[in-house]
Amino acid sequence: MSDTALLRVSSVDFIRNGTEILDGVSLTVHTGQHWALLGPNGAGKTTLLKMLGAFEHPTRGTVEVLGHRLGRVDMRELRTAIGHVDPRRTPRSPLTVHECVLTGLTNTAELVPRWTATTAQQAEADRLIELMGLAHRRNAEWPILSQGERGRMLIARALMPSPRLLLLDEPATGLDLAGREHLLDRIDGLQRTHPELASVLVTHHMEELPPGTTHAMLLREGHIVAAGPVDEVLTTEHVSACFDYPVRIARTGGRWSVHTAQHADA
Repeated sequence: MSDTALLRVSSVDFIRNGTEILDGVSLTVHTGQHWALLGPNGAGKTTLLKMLGAFEHPTRGTVEVLGHRLGRVDMRELRTAIGHVDPRRTPRSPLTVHECVLTGLTNTAELVPRWTATTAQQAEADRLIELMGLAHRRNAEWPILSQGERGRMLIARALMPSPRLLLLDEPATGLDLAGREHLLDRIDGLQRTHPELASVLVTHHMEELPPGTTHAMLLREGHIVAAGPVDEVLTTEHVSACFDYPVRIARTGGRWSVHTAQHADA
């Protein structure tokens, strides 16, 4: 694995309308690492992810994304090199799965008029569709896809420009048990098929973390509670402090589970 740092966040503060959202946050993500950002509502996870995706500038401190410092680079151009998965971003027209995936090349929600994908790009879209377990749904239109299928399609779309960085904003939102497990299995498989890819995944729920998660950061009220290798961060002590609630953390078969301390002691 290369030791290349794809993200460097140094002593970042972020203030919106006089309210401090992030305070002194630092984070470095290297090639091949898979980070999880966890914390309660209002912790600052989404704001931090927007900075990593070149959608927000810090109020103070520095953010470097793919070697480019925010404030000294064209943000729109930089975003084209980042794979961003947001289940709340949906096409307005009934595109097929194949068409939706191709929009990852133009970084648009819809197909660009008079733009035509090359034969190689068409083949790459089909490869990613198969990788996400959607080959049988290639020509299905967006409105009839299940939530789980939509989530996996959005990952295929995000991978079209061959990004080195993949950002996932609560990708399991709204999924049932089977949909969640299928999605997490496909995300985890990216470690084998795309070993140089780094990722950052935001979630409220530890049960939604893929087994291949390598690092984690816990945020509370804009402050870092703990950050580093996942087994050192996702502990009973750290998670209880982050959510201000006594819990017990367990990991079995690479997956995490959470129980209230009272029930765990019963």
